[in-house]
Amino acid sequence: MRYKPGHKEEKRKELLKASGALVKQRGFAATGVDALMQAAGVTSGAFYSHFSSKSELLKALVESELQASREMWAGNPHETAEDWLNFELDRYLNMGHVRHPDAGCVLPSLGAEIARAEMPVRELFETELRKGQEGLAQRLGSDDLAWAFLCQLVGAMLIARALPDESSQRAVIDASKRFLKDAVSSRAGDAGKHAAEKKA
Repeated sequence: MRYKPGHKEEKRKELLKASGALVKQRGFAATGVDALMQAAGVTSGAFYSHFSSKSELLKALVESELQASREMWAGNPHETAEDWLNFELDRYLNMGHVRHPDAGCVLPSLGAEIARAEMPVRELFETELRKGQEGLAQRLGSDDLAWAFLCQLVGAMLIARALPDESSQRAVIDASKRFLKDAVSSRAGDAGKHAAEKKA
């Protein structure tokens, strides 16, 4: 049977999407290849035509998920720093994201497993994460602030999901929002103050 051009790439994207949703919910190490194939609706032959091993799938998931995160940031419709920040905080730090890891960011779900993965996976992770951090640094005006911003987002989501009580989850989310808004506002204020002092 002949397939139209791009068929294999489309199937690979579908497999990554289904696999990503499953492992973000269950964990990568705890999810077998059979479950991944079932979630993606493919045979073992189809799976291994795209990925030579489960480790190769993890690499592909890391690349795909972090690229998707960067595309979401790039698609933020707001121009001012304050509106851009509020939009991202509301999008990431919310109870829907707490309750549905399968549809959310890969970092709080698989960060610990990536840390235990083979070196090629971790090296790819660093490369892809740095791309996002660099773009964020341009928006926030600081490398340090970009790293801190990322870590606070991911840490808040990880801790909120670990808590059994919804009121505690909301407290973590709301406190992190306030902290990040204050941190970015304070940094912007310092930058404006330094600029004014230079002009004087």
